[in-house]
Amino acid sequence: MTTRRLALPAPWTYGFIFALAMWIATTAYAGFGSAGATLSSAIVFGAFSVVVGTGQMFVIASGPGNIDLSIPSVLTLSAYVSMTAMGGRDDLVLVGLLAALAVGAAAGLLNFLAITLLKLPPIIATLAWSLVFQSFAFNFGGEATLKPPLLLSQFAVWRVAGIQVMPLAVIVVTLAAAVALRRSVWGRQLLAVGQSEPAAIFAGIPVRRVRLAAYILCGTMAGLAAFLLAGFTGGAALNMGDAYLLESIAVVVLGGTSIAGGQANAVGIWGAALFFNLMATMLNTFGIEVGVRLFLTGVLIILIVAAVPRGRTT
Repeated sequence: MTTRRLALPAPWTYGFIFALAMWIATTAYAGFGSAGATLSSAIVFGAFSVVVGTGQMFVIASGPGNIDLSIPSVLTLSAYVSMTAMGGRDDLVLVGLLAALAVGAAAGLLNFLAITLLKLPPIIATLAWSLVFQSFAFNFGGEATLKPPLLLSQFAVWRVAGIQVMPLAVIVVTLAAAVALRRSVWGRQLLAVGQSEPAAIFAGIPVRRVRLAAYILCGTMAGLAAFLLAGFTGGAALNMGDAYLLESIAVVVLGGTSIAGGQANAVGIWGAALFFNLMATMLNTFGIEVGVRLFLTGVLIILIVAAVPRGRTT
């Protein structure tokens, strides 16, 4: 007689499973009439987490110890530069987008140079640069909020047949990242470098160029998130990137990317982002005070990440 093992869901699906549980709990407490609004809000706010998380995913997948802690500062600086470049003019929206992406790419390059030329650990190099980027952001706008053009604000909340367009655009970005990891030469090289740098060097893979691209992409994604977030929230502000320091890492890990590198999953980031946003909504709906809410959030993250089985993801 043969026995069959119970097949567990793939690790990257756990974010979606836990997000569904949070949504059901919130809806049951607040009433079923709130179901659509709760989910819609989680998708919109989750989209920003997905953008920054996708960039962080590339860096983390490039090998043990690789991480970018400058994302919040890069996001803030990119927002200030892009809002300044547009000056509230609708005809300069494309210029603002390119400015945000350029600032992010430059930040990624500077992070990589500090790591390779100065031989600094990534956690130290990116944290140090984050202070510099935050200083630049303060000099650009001080404590003022720089308003976006009306066209950008309208795009951030634009709906077609009742469906918000901005999250759909982020889904396209996710699919592009997934295809790049699976099908492109660079994506396969990135995972190979993350799995074993010596083996990658022996195989002739240009390790430095692969990692350079990962850090530049991470900064670029932070710039894109800055541009979209500024349009959605009403402008650039000094604290706009603070929430994405730990969240950009947490959504990557819960989304199925190995913190040790070499394994990555772009689609899973969506499940993790929805989970974190729906968890916050659930705790707010239950009326839990801030101190207890932060404690429960930390405990839930620890328990859930620990409960997710470790396995190979693609």
